[in-house]
Order: sequence, then C-alpha cells, then structure tokens
Amino acid sequence: MNLLVLDSASDALGKRAVEILSELGYSSHLTTEPRVAVDMAAQSTAALVFCCSPPMLHHLGALKPGSSIFLVADTAPDEKSLLSAMREGVQDCWVLGNEDGLVERITKAEARATRLVRELNAEVTQMRSELERDQRAGQYIQMGMLPPNPMAIGRFRLEHRVEPSLILSGDFIDYFQITDRYFACYVADVAGHGASSAFVTVLLKNFSRRLRREYRVSMLSKPGQILAWINTELLDQGIDKHVAMFLATVDLKENILHFSNAAHFPPAAMIKDDEIQFLEQKGKPLGIFPNLEFESLKIDFPQGARLVVFSDGILDLVPQESLQEKEDYLATAMIESRGMNELWDSMDTTRIGADDVSSLIVEHGN
Repeated sequence: MNLLVLDSASDALGKRAVEILSELGYSSHLTTEPRVAVDMAAQSTAALVFCCSPPMLHHLGALKPGSSIFLVADTAPDEKSLLSAMREGVQDCWVLGNEDGLVERITKAEARATRLVRELNAEVTQMRSELERDQRAGQYIQMGMLPPNPMAIGRFRLEHRVEPSLILSGDFIDYFQITDRYFACYVADVAGHGASSAFVTVLLKNFSRRLRREYRVSMLSKPGQILAWINTELLDQGIDKHVAMFLATVDLKENILHFSNAAHFPPAAMIKDDEIQFLEQKGKPLGIFPNLEFESLKIDFPQGARLVVFSDGILDLVPQESLQEKEDYLATAMIESRGMNELWDSMDTTRIGADDVSSLIVEHGN
C-alpha cells in the first residue's frame, strides 16, 4: 500500500511527515499535486493520503472509495477547523511530534479502507449480476420480437441473423406479409448499442404491426413513403436516437423489389447467376430531420435471385484494412455463399463486440 503525502510547495510539513513515516517503517510518496494523489490512490487497493495543507482538501473529493485521509498539522487544530476538515472527508488527524499510537491508527485505517473496498466490490458484483440478469430477460423478449427464422412467403424464403455486441441489440430485422400481393422486409440499425438502442427496436416492432393495419395502397410500391411515416413517428416519440434503415416491399405477382434507403450502409445487394448488383441509394437517417422524403426505386426479383442486406457492423468482421477491400471481400462472400450459415462462415465472428451485426437474406426460389 502506498502512503501519499500531499503538501503545498512552500510548506515543510510534508517533508517532515515523510521522514517520520520512513522512521516508522512506511514507504511514502510526497507530492504537491492533488491530481497525482488521486491518480496514485486509484492504482492501489486502498490508499492513505496525508494532507498537510487544509486548502487542498477539497481537491481530494475525487479519491476512489476506500481511500482514507489524514489531516497533518504541527499544532492541534481547533474544533471549527477540525469539523471543516471532516466535512471534506478527513477521517483522522495527526499532529507532528505526537506519534504515540500512530502505527495503530494507520493499521486501523488500512483495515477499514480494505474492508470498505471489499464491501463495495461485493455490492458492485451483485449489481452487475442483477443488471446482467435483467438484460438477459430483455434479450429473451427482444429475440422473441424477431420474425420466424426461416420463413416462407409465396416462393420467397427469408432468413436472418442478429448478433448483439453486448447482450441487447440496436439492430433489428423484420419481415411480414401486408397483402396477398405484397410483403415487406427491413434491416434497421439504431445509433449506438445496448439497452437504450434496444428500447427503440420495440418501437420498430410496433411500427411493423401498425403498418399492416394502417398502410396506404401507394406505400406498397413506394416504400419511401413508409420510411417517411416511420421518421415522423420517431420524431413524435422524442427518443433522441437516429436509425439507419433499408426497407423493401416485394410484389409477389410481378416479382419486383421496391426499395428505399435511410442512410443504411453497406448497400443491399441483389445476386443472380453469380453476378452482384449493389442497390446504392442516398438518404438521411430516421429520427433527426422532420418532413423528409425518401426516394423509392425498383428492380426485378427473378427466380433464383437473392437479396442480401447487412448492418454496418459486418465491416468489423472482415479482416481487410481499407473500406474498398472490405467491400470487395463482402461481394465475393455474398456471391459464393449459399445460405446464411455459409455466408457467416466466411466472416471472422471472433471480432464481434465492437458493434451489433445483423444480416437478412431474401431468396426467390425456383
């Protein structure tokens, strides 16, 4: 354990304190900077700080729990000064020249500090356990909001994978039939990750349910209108979180994919006969700007073709360095892989942790 002596540059009390502590068999460090005392205390299990300058006491408020402060003086302080020092966190007072019982007092302070640290650690461990238990329950609920995996709609097969960076995920995927002719699918990436972002995914699931009841016919072939509607709803909620989203509707009769993009990256990809076409499209994220309009585009979705969509966390699972190299690697993996498992086998899943990662595959069967 380090004994830290804090003194102003013009005062000799600190040097005398260090000499006496050395004579008592202690190793101590003298500093004139409160920040040094705070930093050194943070590196030890429990530290004692001997402050020789009362005006410097208020700088020690940042000491970690478990640290003890001795006020060092050359004469006994009056009752008012001592009370003021105790309000600043002082636990004991040492008058230089009166070292009777000092070793015992230091030993008791060390024991008290060690005990407090042990109790605090036990409390933190319990709190972390309770928090993790609550988050696991939240994860169970969140995963339950995801659609069936895989799921068939007409001749189309849809499957997904969501990998949280922690326990709860800010990524969300949904797909569902709206009418006999159309179904919708989307990949959403809420800014950040963890509990606050996961709460937004509950709103997104609610929007999915409402869309099936409240859609306008024009939305089915113009998914940009759906994004504009979601944007307005998010702004009305005042959640202070933005969302990147790729959203598409599929015309089961004409085999056409209608799609729109709200700042989603990397771009979705349509793959047919070992050729890949990226559905690049500009768009602002949801939940920030009012009165946004989103462009709706369309592309043929013939039999044998498949749509692949990743959230941007996938870039962390690609070992290449540059963005272009990562995109090239992803393109090759999407072309060569058949199915979700094979696609993910081509990624370095040991890198999961920096961001949530999710993917959606929509395949038009023969």
